Amino acid sequence: MSATFTPLHLLDAWQAAALLARRELKAIDLVRACLDRIAEREAQVQAFVQLGADTALAKARELDAGPVRGLLHGLPFGVKDLFDTFDLPTAYGSPIYAGRQPQADAAAVALCREAGAVLLGKTVTTELANMFPGVTRNPHHPEHTPGGSSSGSAAAVTDGMLPLALGTQTAGSLIRPAAFCGVVGYKPSHNRVPRAGVKSLSETLDTVGGFARSVRDVALLGAVLTGDARLADPAAFDEQAAAPRIGLCRTFEWAQADDDTQQAWAQAEMALAGHGTHLALPASWSELVRVQKEVQAFETARSLSHERLRHRDQLSAPLLALITDGLAISGEIHAHNLQATAGARQQAQALFDQHDALLAPSSVGEAPRGLDSTGDPLFCRSWTLLGLPCVHLPFARGHNGLPVGLQLVGAYGADQRLLAAAHWVHQRLRS
Repeated sequence: MSATFTPLHLLDAWQAAALLARRELKAIDLVRACLDRIAEREAQVQAFVQLGADTALAKARELDAGPVRGLLHGLPFGVKDLFDTFDLPTAYGSPIYAGRQPQADAAAVALCREAGAVLLGKTVTTELANMFPGVTRNPHHPEHTPGGSSSGSAAAVTDGMLPLALGTQTAGSLIRPAAFCGVVGYKPSHNRVPRAGVKSLSETLDTVGGFARSVRDVALLGAVLTGDARLADPAAFDEQAAAPRIGLCRTFEWAQADDDTQQAWAQAEMALAGHGTHLALPASWSELVRVQKEVQAFETARSLSHERLRHRDQLSAPLLALITDGLAISGEIHAHNLQATAGARQQAQALFDQHDALLAPSSVGEAPRGLDSTGDPLFCRSWTLLGLPCVHLPFARGHNGLPVGLQLVGAYGADQRLLAAAHWVHQRLRS
């Protein structure tokens, strides 16, 4: 793939970054190409709540006239409307905060700008990053959900509007929309990326990550967000690198995977023949989905206390139901759940003594038809509770022709090893 044969708006971020750094591509041209794509497709996809086209163009001209700023120099990016931005409103997908203008960027946004990225706009989130959907449609079929809660970010990258976009995950809000839209989604290890300036739902679970079109792209973004340049080391993506040790992990929820996911799994087993071994999880982990649901409900109900007490009539019925469930969970039960979480996190480290990464389902199947739900995050809940880094890898199609893929899960803090393994695996799955 090269700039000669590939439209600018479809260049992988790492390829565009190399061209920009060598001054073989101008930031203004890349930004214009993305804005043209947005103008062409936004009415159908509805990925954005706010565009900052004039500011983005001015920033691109400034970057072209000055020195290379960093790893993301000149790359357009989008930001989920859960992150504060000093120059664009942030409403958290809720009428409660309509028109709210923060005074400062969220830390993750500021880090991307410092590295030279150009903010094009704010992308749609579900209501307060929960389950009630926004207006975004799946770019592959407008009658199917794009997933959530990072709906707009995943859809915009999928549709060629942006090479990179930020999102968050509390249950499955990065991996599930990546799966439904067919892009690479990256959830870093918990607490590897600062959450300052991002609307909080759950201190135990909330994680900042992002979307791109390749593993190398999310590695580039991850290097900036975590401050760990090793994540984007080109040596990690050497095609001659040694094969990683992959654990094949169907999880306790496998019976709920539909035919599309099961067929993708069978395809992956064939592609990875000789490099993967089946892995049994600790028996106690059969309870992790329940624990994650209770931790999320308890902490979200309390994080949204202001909204519940002052703006109850502006909250959706599904969110009110979650809050009601969370308030019914006692502090004693929550403390027990946190102890169980800590114990499971310790157990998780032993899984990686013999494996570099675990292959697991990302979703029940392809994106469901209808826009009144964002789908089930079932296969993401346990990994989010454990705080482990995850990368969704798209490579197959379901019975409706929509994307299907699997996720690779790494040891806590071993994001570099996970990303290198994900690149290696993704090459085989797509071949």
